[in-house]
Amino acid sequence: MGYYDQDHQNRYKQQKGNRGGYFLVSLVGVILGAFLVIIAIPKLSDMGILPYTVEPGAQLQESAMGNGNRNVLTENVSLNVVSDVTKAVDKAGDAVVGITNIQTTGFWNDKGNVGEPAGTGSGVIYKKEGNKALIVTNHHVVEGASELEVTLADGTKIPAKLRGSDIWTDLAVIEIDAKKVKKVAEFGNSDALKTGEPVLAIGNPLGLRFSGSVTQGIISGLERTIPIDINNDGIIDWQAEVLQTDAAINPGNSGGALVNIKGQVIGINSMKIAQQAVEGIGLSIPINHVIPIIEDLEKYGEVKRPYMGVDLKSVNEIPAYYQQEALKLPSDVTYGVALRRVEPNSPASQAGLKELDVIVEMDGEKMNDVIDLRQHLYTKKKIGEQMKVKFYRNGKLQETTIKLSGETF
Repeated sequence: MGYYDQDHQNRYKQQKGNRGGYFLVSLVGVILGAFLVIIAIPKLSDMGILPYTVEPGAQLQESAMGNGNRNVLTENVSLNVVSDVTKAVDKAGDAVVGITNIQTTGFWNDKGNVGEPAGTGSGVIYKKEGNKALIVTNHHVVEGASELEVTLADGTKIPAKLRGSDIWTDLAVIEIDAKKVKKVAEFGNSDALKTGEPVLAIGNPLGLRFSGSVTQGIISGLERTIPIDINNDGIIDWQAEVLQTDAAINPGNSGGALVNIKGQVIGINSMKIAQQAVEGIGLSIPINHVIPIIEDLEKYGEVKRPYMGVDLKSVNEIPAYYQQEALKLPSDVTYGVALRRVEPNSPASQAGLKELDVIVEMDGEKMNDVIDLRQHLYTKKKIGEQMKVKFYRNGKLQETTIKLSGETF
């Protein structure tokens, strides 16, 4: 028994010594591992392997997890979201305003003869002159208004005055007191646009409730021509040349800005093709077309255009019988513009044109219909210029020269 006890005690001492050695080795391993982790964390963070790094000010909070509590690291993260888009919005956004069209109610209205909002649209502040600020918008936004009210980007409401309006281009200029105006838009160059270029539409879709809304898209098409019925008689009177974009443009965006990535206004949003099967087609008037119009509206309150002094009818709208019997056109001439009336002492009258003459050519350019004639006269000619005209009278082709004068429409 004594030998067994002594042997047992020797083995016990040996095991105790071994456990001490194991403990010492483990302790060294833990210390070494911790040291390696401390060195490795910054490297892994720099390589993007770790999701975050511990920043000064990070806090340890207790969170109940499972059956016990543990400390978790939390921190406030601030992201830098500044981009070319946000810079463009910052540059142009505050120059876009809301416009309320106020019209006087009828006699039978319970509230009496008072002004009530008839609609809202958008506008762009583009100039300060003295104590006045000028805003470009659409003609249809201000049409029929007895009063106009502008809402600035900060919500300030200011009464506005109509400076001038043009139904043909759907453009208008209004003015407000400039005291509270802080931002004026910068115009870009719409002739330099490229298909696929990113653009932003800024305006007030569906009214002032969504004021300052920004939508993003691209230039989908350049020099699109859209038929316009000016007097709603079912006959096309004009072809508007516009930019096409897929940036969302909704009712209330009319008169707002189409902006390039530099924050420059390159178009005034005017129309949207609103058909059930069509989405993503917004239309904007190129700013290079806008500038000469608003310059006239500023100076004269209207657009000065060349004037002929005639009442027109497209030949293709006249029955074939009358083309032959009344106009006496050759059978192979089924195009042109018939003169239904020539005003006395007008440029057309002074050039010798008469009722029932049919204009088929201007300055060497074929005139298919009234739209062609107006496009040539309004966009390619200036007041005081001369224009060569070929026309049929009693079946014979003749030529004359008209000296254009100025007249408003």
